[in-house]
Amino acid sequence: MQKNKKSKKWTTFSAFATVPLVLVLGNSMLVPILPELAKKMNITELQSSMVITIFSVCAGIFIPFIGYIADRVKRKAVIVPALAVYGAAGILAGFGAIWGSFTTLMIARAIQGIAAAGTAPIAMALVGDMYKDGEESEALGLIEASNGFGKVISPILGSLLSLWVWYIPFFAFPIFCAGALVAVLFLIKEPPHEEKPTPIREYLKQMKSIYAEKGKWLITAYITGALGLFILFGVLVFLSDMLEKPPYSINGVAKGGILAIPLLGLVITSYTTGKVISKKGHLMQKLIIAGLVIITASLLAASFTHKSLFALIAFITAGSVGTGLILPCLNTMITGSVEKSHRGMVTSLYNCLRFLGVAAGPPLFSWLSDKSVTLLFILLAILAAGAFFAVFKLIHPPAKQPA
Repeated sequence: MQKNKKSKKWTTFSAFATVPLVLVLGNSMLVPILPELAKKMNITELQSSMVITIFSVCAGIFIPFIGYIADRVKRKAVIVPALAVYGAAGILAGFGAIWGSFTTLMIARAIQGIAAAGTAPIAMALVGDMYKDGEESEALGLIEASNGFGKVISPILGSLLSLWVWYIPFFAFPIFCAGALVAVLFLIKEPPHEEKPTPIREYLKQMKSIYAEKGKWLITAYITGALGLFILFGVLVFLSDMLEKPPYSINGVAKGGILAIPLLGLVITSYTTGKVISKKGHLMQKLIIAGLVIITASLLAASFTHKSLFALIAFITAGSVGTGLILPCLNTMITGSVEKSHRGMVTSLYNCLRFLGVAAGPPLFSWLSDKSVTLLFILLAILAAGAFFAVFKLIHPPAKQPA
């Protein structure tokens, strides 16, 4: 009986893990084909980069609105249609690429971004609805690990698929999306949604009350999570550019394999952290602080050693481990901070900042690295140190997080 229960739990956990996985694949898998896309569609590099940017911006803008809807209906009533639209828009994007229509491609990517807003952020809220204590933190750790795993395999998968035909990744993605849709539809049993929807004026009044009471630590947690991803993916883009240039000149699958090293550090640490924290408030605060210390130290070390590829990979990997300590703790604290009726909005606002952090990292890092790589890493270390002091002062969870 216990074995069947455990098997059922992991089946559900696996279904949850597919949602952030397809969220990442729908964006990151296209990065390796951007140079070829620009060439085939006769557009500039800036225009090709907008294929990624418009997705992230639309997702970031629409996440709060979809979070509000998810608080009024069943979570799956948002996630399932969102996955369907996400996959269908991927097909439209593929045809836009074949037709050479940049307008069609951009419209399809904007639709994908809007649909993406109803996937992983709402899945995080649903985990908070369904699980308590150790099971919740374990599931959220797995979601974060799945997110990182998607970023590990995305560039490799995109490179491999493009060896066939450059636009194939657009059409491959809807297949993954369909798998996630089936998993969510049939493997996740959502608890009954018995509460009547709160009138919007009362709902907004309650949200205002939540942020009046908990806003200082919630906003600190939001910014810390967004900063962790801003640093991580900005540094990865810097490493990617470094690998492509002489004397290394590493591209394609080989480059994807090297970028996978720090991301594997994130995946393993995220999952392990989710298993051990079990809503232990004091432990979560200590792990967040430890993660920020590791990130700060690794960035300072990289500022002196960034000309050595091996040293840079080692310190970026250390920083990824620090991020893996932080994110599952923040996820658990944020999802457990409010009642079910407002959880969709609270987690959506958090994910909105995460999206914007990921979107802002690459262009800002490229701009700063052109001026001074040493200065870039020192400024990042200062930001991480600032987050350390903010967390130390403002985030004081109880010894046991509320169920």
